[in-house]
Amino acid sequence: MRSFKSRYAVLFGFGALVLSLSFLVRTALLIWALPQSGLHISDIPAIYGKGFIYDLGVALFFTIAYAAYLLLLPQRINNTRFNRIFTYTGFFLATMILVFSFFAEFTFWGEYAGRFDFIAVDYLIYTYEVIENINESYPLPLLIGGVLLFTALLTWRMARRGIFRNSFQSRTPFGKRLLTFLLLLGVLLLHVFLVSNTWAEKSKNRYAQELSKAGVYSFVSAFLNNELAYDKYYLMEDEDNNFHQLRTLLREPGSQYLENSRSIYRNITDTAAIEMPNIMMVTIESFSADFMDRFGNTQHITPVLDSIAKQSILFTNLYATGTRTVRGMEALSLAVPPTPGQSIVRRKNNENLFTIGHIFEQAGYESTFFYGGDGYFDNMNKYFGNNGYDIVDHKNPNNLVEDNIATTRTSIPKSDIQFENAWGICDEDIYTAAIKSADQKYAAGKRFYDFIMTTSNHRPFTYPAGKIDIASGSSREGAVKYTDYAIGEFLKKISTKPWFKNTIVIFVADHCASSAGKNEIEISKYHIPCILYNVPGQAPREITQMCSQIDIYPTLLSLLHWTYKSKLYGENVLDATYQPRAMVSTYQKLGYLEPGKLLILSPQQKAQCFSWNDAKNEQHPVPMDSSLLKNSLAYYQTAYYLFKNNGMKQ
Repeated sequence: MRSFKSRYAVLFGFGALVLSLSFLVRTALLIWALPQSGLHISDIPAIYGKGFIYDLGVALFFTIAYAAYLLLLPQRINNTRFNRIFTYTGFFLATMILVFSFFAEFTFWGEYAGRFDFIAVDYLIYTYEVIENINESYPLPLLIGGVLLFTALLTWRMARRGIFRNSFQSRTPFGKRLLTFLLLLGVLLLHVFLVSNTWAEKSKNRYAQELSKAGVYSFVSAFLNNELAYDKYYLMEDEDNNFHQLRTLLREPGSQYLENSRSIYRNITDTAAIEMPNIMMVTIESFSADFMDRFGNTQHITPVLDSIAKQSILFTNLYATGTRTVRGMEALSLAVPPTPGQSIVRRKNNENLFTIGHIFEQAGYESTFFYGGDGYFDNMNKYFGNNGYDIVDHKNPNNLVEDNIATTRTSIPKSDIQFENAWGICDEDIYTAAIKSADQKYAAGKRFYDFIMTTSNHRPFTYPAGKIDIASGSSREGAVKYTDYAIGEFLKKISTKPWFKNTIVIFVADHCASSAGKNEIEISKYHIPCILYNVPGQAPREITQMCSQIDIYPTLLSLLHWTYKSKLYGENVLDATYQPRAMVSTYQKLGYLEPGKLLILSPQQKAQCFSWNDAKNEQHPVPMDSSLLKNSLAYYQTAYYLFKNNGMKQ
């Protein structure tokens, strides 16, 4: 680098730095992932080959504006104080951003075992929660200081190698500068038009896909593509054929369709005596089935849930539709399959939808959404508030944005809060708020349906001290055990209430603690528990049929013998005609499960079929199953159609 004496010495030096640091980061992540990745030696060349192309793209994106500056900078200004200050400052800031992004990649990989995606884009939007979370999870002043120090050392090292001196003292003619700029711009344009983030996803191993990518490149790709048009990117079937197939799949005894062929609006009838208990649904943050003893855990960190599971109706083969809280909320409030891109909770035109709350409202219930954090996050308050739910949450005092909602929002008073972290108040405190609300509604003679979203089982895994025998902030296992403890305290308190004997409590996860695995869709990472506790007239039992989050309420309403109108995709899994299936997804991949079978729909009109063995956690490509493909398109394509064409409205 010493001998490279041209105006572009700093630019090429920075490019070499990007490539070198990216190589080191990729190598470190590869070593981290090796024990659980299932990678082979034959995967390594593609990981580093594709990785180099993506890293080159990042270097070009970082430097193209500086290349234009160097092209236009007059020679008389090249060795002036202005250019020196501008160049050193620009180099330092660009390097600092690069170093910080690499640090962030390690934290993101630790949580999701992947490069940046839509989640990282979300985190950029919700800066308060994320910065507070980082501050509580890591020694932020030390990390910032470390980033600044490392950036300074890199800048000093590059200066020692003479790149700044070579650039400032050079006399590069305009013709050579123009040629250099056009070459850089040409390579960048080729990269833009010929390389996409989906190129990394050719590998059958998910870890190979993620390791091939570059974090900054993936972040920009996710930002630009945070919503995917199903009819543009995915395999399509004739719309009428799809709805005919779906209506056949959803048909069950006692149901009658009420509208034209492109609708699933139907009447569900039951002739037995109806039960109308209160419903409190506790949606547990990041709660995998395998945290419980019942599903093989040997740490005994969920004694309460394991105990009540034996006294309740337990779904043992139920799957979350996605990997984010808002995706779980979508499934639990709308009972619809996931559609590509963001959850409906975060989309425009998502008001006045046909929700579970609407069904209860039609029956005379009051619906309330309880959240331990600020419901502005992830558009929760706007979604629930404009779909008939009152809101009870803990408003972030630094958030000056007011939710534009059609219902009442109540902030939890500080006097009722014993502990909070970046994501909100502890689970005990949100249960206190829900109990207080239930007391008031019972006193007023009102039936209630509550959607309670907890937050304690989330990094930084902190909770009130002295509650359990694992120190706060020390581990996920501690957060799980505290979550279970808080549920026990909640049940103790409500068991003394006059309204308890007529109240069902549902315990269900929003999603698993992790979605990482060697497969594109790691099915075991979608397996969640669901417990229906205190159901009137029902003996304890286990429901073993494969099913989805979207099936919980149709099954429960059948147990209660309700007659109601429905636009739900969910089914009563206890009906003799029920065909086991589940929907599992990432932001782009749409998985459709039947026992032993998996079909994945992905962009560029692709569909892949696999056999899968749950016990061995194995997936193997198999020839396309036309019936499986037909069913998957019936669910996913129609869900996209109905939302886009207001078919999910009340």
